[in-house]
Amino acid sequence: MMRALFAVLFAMLCFAGAAFADYGPEKLSDPRLEARAVALQRSLRCLVCQGESLDESNSQLADDLRRLIRGRIQQGQSDRQITAFLVSRYGDVILMKPPLEPCTYLLWFGPLLILVFGGGLAGLIVYRARARLGQSG
Repeated sequence: MMRALFAVLFAMLCFAGAAFADYGPEKLSDPRLEARAVALQRSLRCLVCQGESLDESNSQLADDLRRLIRGRIQQGQSDRQITAFLVSRYGDVILMKPPLEPCTYLLWFGPLLILVFGGGLAGLIVYRARARLGQSG
């Protein structure tokens, strides 16, 4: 009987946190402003998760930034003003699509360069292997 009582108490303690959980920033009452906030959050990267947008991320920082974005929208700031503030604070890394500038050329063109280099290297290996087979055969 005591084990059952402890099991029930333990379960209640485990699930008690769900009653007080913070489920993220409150949505804006105006649907147009809320849609604007969501669109802006989708264009910004979570700095903790890196591969997710602020809209997708469950990190505490993303939650704080979503609150900040909604607050600034309520204050009447434009998307450009909000983005400029976040870029000045966190750098271009917060943008899901960083600008094409000399300092980001490697970011934009690096995968293509690796693909071209890898293809050239594979072609060279195949060419040399064929040449060796032709000599020994």
